[in-house]
Amino acid sequence: MTQSKHQAGFVNIIGKPNVGKSTLMNILIGERLSIISSKSQTTRHRILGLINEENYQIVFSDTPGMLKPQYELHKNMMSFVNISMEDADIILFVTDLYETDEEIEEIITKINESGVPVLLAINKIDLAKEGQLEKVTAYWTSRINASTVIPISAGENFNIDRVKQEILDRLPEHPAFYDKEELTDRSERFFASEIIREKIFKNYKKEIPYSTEVVIEDFHVKSNIIRIRATIYVERDSQKGIIIGDKGAAIKRVGIQAREELEKFFGKKIFLETFVKVESDWRKNKQKLKKFGYDPT
Repeated sequence: MTQSKHQAGFVNIIGKPNVGKSTLMNILIGERLSIISSKSQTTRHRILGLINEENYQIVFSDTPGMLKPQYELHKNMMSFVNISMEDADIILFVTDLYETDEEIEEIITKINESGVPVLLAINKIDLAKEGQLEKVTAYWTSRINASTVIPISAGENFNIDRVKQEILDRLPEHPAFYDKEELTDRSERFFASEIIREKIFKNYKKEIPYSTEVVIEDFHVKSNIIRIRATIYVERDSQKGIIIGDKGAAIKRVGIQAREELEKFFGKKIFLETFVKVESDWRKNKQKLKKFGYDPT
């Protein structure tokens, strides 16, 4: 009896900030692993999400948006992007109707010289004006050596099945890289911190979301409840006051929203405690970044 072939490979999702990479990965795997915000630079880490079937395993990698680094944090985020190009079997390059290759020309060159098959996904086409998609397609195909172009709308779930099929058509034969029961390589603590950070992005403006980091100090699982103690770090005392808000109203709102989302994610009751501390200029300090888990090596 001939054993049927098994496909497995890394599909690394790359693109500029706020083009819909995280939304696309969440839809493809059917779970909400990457946090989503209308603000750019929401994703800071490389997050793996798996699709497991009998004859294949697709390992998706959601990466931070490509940008010109301004802080040590940005350099660290971009190192995740560079690593993701090195181990990719397929590159899923996501753009939209509005982005250009400005400031990422060097990465485009790396992609084109990588020898890795590139799928070019043009997102948000539900917003396209007459003739706009054609112009955008011509622009990007002159810059990216893509094996195919896929117009999509992640928000409207349009053409997502085609993205998956194009991936399967190119996925190499290989045993599974991860246990078929796994959904991601990240821990429960990681997702708890990301959910809280997402609510910070939702509730605060300007520099505040970018200056915060969430650390899960305690994560105790019982049969019917998870008890979580989280510390929200900011860079300055003035930011601490903004995070807390008048009489604690702002941090209370974040806590309520985060708890509701955490209960959906984990399927259990959540008891959440949040604290706010100052860690001066953590985004610019390599040692502090390492303390917060930004160590791509």
